[in-house]
Amino acid sequence: MKKLALLPIAALTFAASTLVNAQTTLVIDSWRSDDAVWNEKIIPAFNKHYPNIKVEYRSPPDLDASKWSDDMEARFESQSAGDLIACRPFDGSLGLFERGLLKEVTEMEGVENFPSFALAPWQTDSGAQTFCLPMASVIHGFFYNKDIFKEVGVNEPVTKADFYWALEKAKRAGYLPLAMGTKDKWEAATMGFQNIGPTYWKGEDGRDGLLTGKERADSKPYRDTFRELSKWASYMGDDFDQRGYNDAIKMFADGKAAVYPAGSWDIDTFRGKVNMGVFPPPVEQRGDACYFSDHTDLGMGLNAKSKNPEAAETFLKWMTTAEFAELLTNEISGFFSLSNHFFDVKDPIAQEMISWRDQCDSTIRNSAQFLSRGEPNFELEIWETSVGVMTGQMSPAQAAKQLQDGLEEWYQPQKESKQSASNGNCNCAPLL
Repeated sequence: MKKLALLPIAALTFAASTLVNAQTTLVIDSWRSDDAVWNEKIIPAFNKHYPNIKVEYRSPPDLDASKWSDDMEARFESQSAGDLIACRPFDGSLGLFERGLLKEVTEMEGVENFPSFALAPWQTDSGAQTFCLPMASVIHGFFYNKDIFKEVGVNEPVTKADFYWALEKAKRAGYLPLAMGTKDKWEAATMGFQNIGPTYWKGEDGRDGLLTGKERADSKPYRDTFRELSKWASYMGDDFDQRGYNDAIKMFADGKAAVYPAGSWDIDTFRGKVNMGVFPPPVEQRGDACYFSDHTDLGMGLNAKSKNPEAAETFLKWMTTAEFAELLTNEISGFFSLSNHFFDVKDPIAQEMISWRDQCDSTIRNSAQFLSRGEPNFELEIWETSVGVMTGQMSPAQAAKQLQDGLEEWYQPQKESKQSASNGNCNCAPLL
């Protein structure tokens, strides 16, 4: 089995806190609707060590994660937020810490079990303070229906030519080639732009280039990314602009679609429903360097105004252990622990996606750090432009220009960036 391992094990011992009183009840607030796993697996494992601490896991009641941030604002305002709060990476959680809503955990026992790259999304810009414990990353790629691929006579794609040939063969056979829609917008950005984009802007080098102003969002890598997304429209079927995330899931789960542009968080969604394989973003030619998004996605923080601070910290310390890391990774397949602990990863699709770390260079979503602090928000601009090129409402060059113009409005390194003649940028009419 594939071992999930980042660095050598850091030892951690812990004992039941004498400060925790009987009948203490903790509430965990998260946008992730993983209630069953937490209630049936994770919390019972914790209670074997701490039977006197009752834990309740609270997710969005209507399963709509997009409303979670607003719900949490209301809970913070009314002082009804949970004792432990799921943390998005970088700016969203940093803002909560700067407002005094999250407690610093820099010196908490067990934090040493996480490497620096894992801690970075939940640290201040200087790196001096840590405000959330890293939990998991998610990986982008493509799920495919093995039975459909076998029926139409294609193999797992390696190159872009392989990819489009597989889509074309599925289309000719009467299947939906790509199970994706643009109605919810974030999918086009997350499973489209951020999925294939690192191949064009060369992963972390390109992301760093945007942050420093050495690269621009209207340069060739970004135009090429949008150009590929515009090609997808031919394979997404009729009325894809009215197809939402759950609609796309159903089409793939029902065996009507050949390929699903995916995040690893959907592994469990299709378990037992699809004879499924997975492949990373295709490259131009066999042997080319490959890149993929291994995004630091989920952390956990302490509510600074928790009524049960000792019990909450006890739970968070337990989350630094190998026991929790293994439970998280194997019970919520597709969420990969960011700790240093070694353990077996059981799900074969999860194993395959982890193996890409040994073959390709990884990066995180380029909108996550710094670039979405101002207005226009870079993340939301990617939503709009990705949908725009897929629906034919803007050209790839227009989409890239909109991203760059937005950054130049407020982000100083991009205000100072210079167009490079080698990128072929000009003020001429955009071409598809």
